[in-house]
Amino acid sequence: MGTFSKTLIVVQDDLDDLEHVNNVRYVQWMQDIAKEHWLAKAPEALIKETVWVVLTHHITYKSAAKLNDEIILNTFIEKSKGPICIRVVEMFNKETGQLLIKAKTEWCLLKSDTFKPMRISPEIAEIFISNP
Repeated sequence: MGTFSKTLIVVQDDLDDLEHVNNVRYVQWMQDIAKEHWLAKAPEALIKETVWVVLTHHITYKSAAKLNDEIILNTFIEKSKGPICIRVVEMFNKETGQLLIKAKTEWCLLKSDTFKPMRISPEIAEIFISNP
């Protein structure tokens, strides 16, 4: 499977009233890494012709991140069928290796001019499932 990764550092604006990373921030990071993965791997023509929309998020919170923690985000496509793919995002504390969250998001691929669902072609699947 083709995993895409990035690292970030928790800043004050990421925190909630308990001084932990706010749940909304985790969702933002999930969307950010999904978009970055798409933009890094997809051909320019495909980026212009398509748009992704979220159908569902399922997030399991395992541990809290705090100010100045360095977080490793990994994402990959678990499977796809028709216009739908399941993207997994895992976030780890870089220092301890502890899993912070594991999320699965169901995304739907749309044609950008009509906003109608578009089948994920074998070529698209090959880019995101087989390549590192």
